Amino acid sequence: MRRHGSAALWVLAVAAVYYGAAELGLLQQLVRGQVTPLWPPTGVAVAGLLILGLRIWPGIALGAFLINVSLGPTLPAVLGITAGNTLAPVCAFLLLRRVGFHNELDRLRDALALIFLGALGTMLISSTVGSGVLVLAGALQPDDFWPTWSVWWTGDAMGVLVVTPFLLVIRAAHWPRAPLSRWAEAAALLLGTLSGTYLATGTNNASLLFLVFPFLIWSALRFQLAGAAPCALVVSTLAILAAARQSGPFAHHDLFANMVTLQAFNGVAALTALLLSAVIIERNRTHDEIRRVFAQFSEMVAQMEPRPASYQWPPPDDEEGPGRDR
Repeated sequence: MRRHGSAALWVLAVAAVYYGAAELGLLQQLVRGQVTPLWPPTGVAVAGLLILGLRIWPGIALGAFLINVSLGPTLPAVLGITAGNTLAPVCAFLLLRRVGFHNELDRLRDALALIFLGALGTMLISSTVGSGVLVLAGALQPDDFWPTWSVWWTGDAMGVLVVTPFLLVIRAAHWPRAPLSRWAEAAALLLGTLSGTYLATGTNNASLLFLVFPFLIWSALRFQLAGAAPCALVVSTLAILAAARQSGPFAHHDLFANMVTLQAFNGVAALTALLLSAVIIERNRTHDEIRRVFAQFSEMVAQMEPRPASYQWPPPDDEEGPGRDR
């Protein structure tokens, strides 16, 4: 009973977090009041499954149902969207576990698996099911299927690429004992990321969007995933806010053109942060392993004492030795 009660609490907690993340995502809806360029609940769902296991999938379904019941045109449509929103992260979890995914994202293969299996691949399920259900229910015109599908897919994929790594970092976070200079560098990185992204998304020149990448590279090189994941989240959030306002590089363009620009930018930013941090973590681990092996080898060499110079074999004739006649 205690075990089942604990599982039920985790399910309810996941449903509550999913619902809260959905409310935040809906603040920037672009299509039919429920399709957004960044859907945080998908990232919450994948992270919850990776941390707590498959047992919490009812929480994902409950949260998806509660948020869609007030948005969907009909109850069958709500159930269909809920099924798609639940099946996509579950499939992402199963595929990631099948390839031996590490929650620490400490290998390049983990970053690639999260990108191509957890985000770009399995999120086709939720976008296809959701957009198709809305068309069948009459809430969307058939001509609007592909624009809605593109926003839905990229929103779910970006939720996995941006939110899931951030939650995995938060789960393993601890208060580091770092010198004051390290904290000053972290503060400068955060301030620079905010300022650079605000400047890049506040002007009509789309080429200025590249200003944020030095900060993403800086965060990955110096702080690995603990710095890269929050910076990628900040960059993506500010870019989405600018796209929703149709300001800066997203002004005077239609929805599809803005989505292409926005998701290309967010995707490259997330890829830069994840892949580079994973490569740096692998490099550091390899360097530490080489140092450990070298230290062991040095210790073995130090323990090999040389023989005394006076030691001779066989002994001289005037000394007794094993097997010698007197």
